[in-house]
Amino acid sequence: MRTYKYRLCPTKYQVQLLADTLESCRALYNCAIEQRKLAYRQFGVSLNYYSQADELKEIKEYFPEYKQVHSQVLQDVLKRVDKSFQNFFRRLKNNEKPGYPRFKGKGWYNSFTYPQSGFSLSNNSKGYQRIKLSKIGNIKAKLHRVIQGQIKTCTIKRELNNWYVCFSCEGEPKYLPKTNKSVGVDVGLEKFATLSDGTMVENPRYLRQSEAKLKCEQRKLSRTKKGSNSRKKQKTKLAKMHLKIKNQRNDFLHKESCKLIDNYDVIVFEDLQVKNMVKNHHLAKSISDASWSKFIGYTSYKAESAGRKVIFVNPRNTSQTCSGCGVIVKKSLSVRVHKCPHCGLVLDRDINAAINILRAGTAPGGAMAVAG
Repeated sequence: MRTYKYRLCPTKYQVQLLADTLESCRALYNCAIEQRKLAYRQFGVSLNYYSQADELKEIKEYFPEYKQVHSQVLQDVLKRVDKSFQNFFRRLKNNEKPGYPRFKGKGWYNSFTYPQSGFSLSNNSKGYQRIKLSKIGNIKAKLHRVIQGQIKTCTIKRELNNWYVCFSCEGEPKYLPKTNKSVGVDVGLEKFATLSDGTMVENPRYLRQSEAKLKCEQRKLSRTKKGSNSRKKQKTKLAKMHLKIKNQRNDFLHKESCKLIDNYDVIVFEDLQVKNMVKNHHLAKSISDASWSKFIGYTSYKAESAGRKVIFVNPRNTSQTCSGCGVIVKKSLSVRVHKCPHCGLVLDRDINAAINILRAGTAPGGAMAVAG
C-alpha cells in the first residue's frame, strides 16, 4: 500500500461544501461516541459498528443535512469510532494507558474518507486534472506525480486553509538494483546522522532556527483578547509557521531516507526508545526537532517496497566500545573523539559508533528486529 497526496484548488463554494461535510462528520462522530456511552451506562449494552450503521437511514430522515454527505463517508465515520473503541479495549487489556475516545471539538476533525466509491479522476478540456467527489462536485487538483497502482480509498484532508486529497493505492513493489553495500547509521543531535563509511549529515534544526520568530508571534497571540478576530488571525499565523517547520522537516527526512535506500542494500539502526529519551527535559526539544523515529520509519517503509533490508540492534555501549579492538572505553557525551588507549585508534565518536552498529547488525544473531 502506498499513499499519494495532492493539493486541491476548490472554489469558494466548494470550500464551503467541504467544510460543511467535515462539520457533519464531526457531529456524527461525537453523537456516535455519546450513544455508546449512554447505552452502556444506562442499559449495559455495548454497541458496535453494525448496530450504529443501521440507524443512518433514520438519521437522514430527521436531519436532512446528512443527505448532502455520501453514504460511505458517513459509514467510514462510524468505523473510525468503532476502531477508537477497539484500540481503547486493547490497551486496557494489555495494561497500557487506555485513553478513552474523546469528543472532537470544532476544528479538530479535519478529514473524511470515501472508502470504495463516490470519487473519480478526469481531465477537462484545458488539460487540468480534476477529481469528482459525490455530493460536492469536480475539484481541480495538482497531480504533480503519476499515481501507480490501483486506488483503494480517497481521503480529503484540511490543513489550516489548504485542502488535499490522499489516494491510498495498492500495487506491486519496485525493487531497486543491488548495490552490495551495507551501512550502520548513528543518529545524534550535533550531527543528524553519521554513517559507518564516514559520511556525516548535518542537523538542520528547523525548530531552533525559527524559535525567535515563534516566541515573538506567541507573545502577540497571548496579548490578544479571547474570542476576538485579531486572536483568530494571529492563531492562524502562528499555526502556519508551525506547519512550515513541519513541512521543512518532513522534506529533509524524505530526502535523506531516499539517499540511504538508493545507496545501500542493508541499513542498520540502533533500536532506540525515543519515548523514554524525551523525558530528559534538557534534550527533549532537540530530540523532537531531529525526529529520529520518523526518519527511521520513512527508511523502513521505503526499504520494504525497494527490496532493501533494515536491521535494528541493541544500542548498549555502541559509542563506548572501540571499533578497532572491542575494548570498552568510557567517555562522557562532551568527548567527541574516540581515543583507545589499548590499540591507539583515534576516530570521531559518532563514526566509531556507526561502525559498531553495522558490525552488530551484520554479525550472526546480532539483529533484534528486521524490516523490509
